[in-house]
Amino acid sequence: MISKIFALRRNKHLRMKKSGMAARRGGTRSRGRLARQRIGILVCGFLCAYGLIGLRLLQYGMMRQAATGTIGRTTTPASRPDILDRYGELLATDLNMVSLYAEPHRIVDADEAVEKLATVIPDLDWLETHKKLVSDSAFQWLRRQLTPRQQADILRLGIPGIGFRPEKRRFYAAGTVASHILGHVNVDNQGLAGMERYLDQQGLTDLRSTGLASGVALSPLRLSIDLRVQSIVHEVIAHSLAAYQAEAAGAVVLNANTGEVLAMASVPDYDSNNPSRRLADGSVDKEYEKGWFNRMSNATYEMGSTFKSFTLAMGLDEKKITLNSVIDATRPLRMAGFTIHDDHGQGRPLTVPEIFQYSSNIGTAKIAAMVDLDAHKAFLTKLGLLTKMDTEIPEVATPTQPRVWKPINQATISFGHGVATTPLQTAVAGAALINGGKLISPTFLPRTQEQTASVARQVIDPSTSAAMRFLFEWNGTKGSGRSAQVEGFHVGGKTGTADKVINGRYAAHLNFNAFLAGFPIDKPQYVVLTIIDAPLTGEKGGRLAAYTAAPMAKAIIERSGSLLGVEPHFGTGRDKLLVNY
Repeated sequence: MISKIFALRRNKHLRMKKSGMAARRGGTRSRGRLARQRIGILVCGFLCAYGLIGLRLLQYGMMRQAATGTIGRTTTPASRPDILDRYGELLATDLNMVSLYAEPHRIVDADEAVEKLATVIPDLDWLETHKKLVSDSAFQWLRRQLTPRQQADILRLGIPGIGFRPEKRRFYAAGTVASHILGHVNVDNQGLAGMERYLDQQGLTDLRSTGLASGVALSPLRLSIDLRVQSIVHEVIAHSLAAYQAEAAGAVVLNANTGEVLAMASVPDYDSNNPSRRLADGSVDKEYEKGWFNRMSNATYEMGSTFKSFTLAMGLDEKKITLNSVIDATRPLRMAGFTIHDDHGQGRPLTVPEIFQYSSNIGTAKIAAMVDLDAHKAFLTKLGLLTKMDTEIPEVATPTQPRVWKPINQATISFGHGVATTPLQTAVAGAALINGGKLISPTFLPRTQEQTASVARQVIDPSTSAAMRFLFEWNGTKGSGRSAQVEGFHVGGKTGTADKVINGRYAAHLNFNAFLAGFPIDKPQYVVLTIIDAPLTGEKGGRLAAYTAAPMAKAIIERSGSLLGVEPHFGTGRDKLLVNY
């Protein structure tokens, strides 16, 4: 019995021992599983953390790319089309350039970088460049449009954090010669003036914005300009500006039968390659920027006695006078408290050709008075002299006129005071007087005869035009136009000397002079209009248009007539003009 009890106890002890051992083994396995779970959680935590860091880095990189936009871009920038003259001579083209940029966060030593860059770019603004290099932005332009030589020199410096982007720079082969026609572009190659701005207005801006113009060679734009004649015109007016000590000068050569502008220039002018010239201190030369102003199309002037051409044409077209009419110009004309007199009065009645020859204010005012005020205004409007001119270049001024026309206004307007027009539209209206009576809008693009027929408007009777050709030829051989006569080219024209308007008042000591010419006047092919603003001297000591503007026209016609294809012929054409009339 006792042995059984010991046996039972021993068995119980063995069972308890085995049970403890099993419990201990179970606890060990449980702790192992727990450890593995903890390690798994830790690994997952690290993976999540690194994943978030990676995503953040990717997001940051995308943000930088969006911020910089152009960093690392190597695609060819959008080009502008070449601009050519009527014979294919290059006027404007694009050159491949590079621009320098910096990524400030990659700059190691800003001071050292500035010092190195200054060795290649002498006019570098040290302070401004340093501010850019230490800024918080991801991208900074340092210098636009560097030459390939400058790019190579900067690359040799080995500055980290800077790079280059390919760009285009507009180059104007003629420099200042045609600046007011071509205009200029900004640093991003966008047209700001002249035919460059016209190009953008025709859809080039839209092509560039959509990327369709990038790397594509666009068809050249051919102008109506003859670069040879343009160079002559520019040289003549630049010489006259200095010789006559004037404030400004200008000229235009216009095809009388198509409206094509063969040449047009205004001085002071500027270089289209460097539209905003900078001084040594980095500021813009304001005096130089005054040359941006195109006085031929974007300025209005009282054109003086050239307007007598339109008044006499009105009298002839309205059948109020003929070439044989006689007007009493014996005494000054008194109107509304003002006295109208002649500077070259003859003190006697004058025929219509004599009124034109002696530039009689009295005779012209009396002819104007034969026409109703409304009819006079309508006639000038019909010639395009009172409305804004329509042409390609954007820089076009609107003429000015009295708010209410009174008889005194009609009288002064008849001889070129009281209405201000642009010289270019005066030339266009002048062409209508002598080309058979058709007003043709001016163009800076080539125009065919068929295209001309679609835009030409008959504004005066052909017989009136024939009479005006006779008057122009008469004054060209007998009157003030003799100063513009070129042997063999039969130049006819009318001078205009007007008192210059300063602060709303006429200055007795300063003139605005103009000369309106056509040649060969028996069968006109071209119109030339020259202006000279406030000349202090002139040929033979005179400040009148006959001694300033007329000789300018002579110099232009003398040098360019043959280039324009006009065959000189000798002998008078007056008999032929009379027969035609």
